[in-house]
Amino acid sequence: MPVQKFRSIDEMNRAPVARLHPTPFEAFLRHCARYRALARKAHLRGVFKFRTLEEAQAARLAGPKP
Repeated sequence: MPVQKFRSIDEMNRAPVARLHPTPFEAFLRHCARYRALARKAHLRGVFKFRTLEEAQAARLAGPKP
């Protein structure tokens, strides 16, 4: 946004207000990103037992399955 200089308050009041108008699609994308950040992450319930550390690491890398 460019900087504007005014010589008086009256001149400042007459100046149009600069606003950024996002397209409806951009507003929708911002809304989706905000919802995704606030949404709870899916976690499986329960306690899991693994025989080896490799099995536990593989399950962690695979992630939850909804």
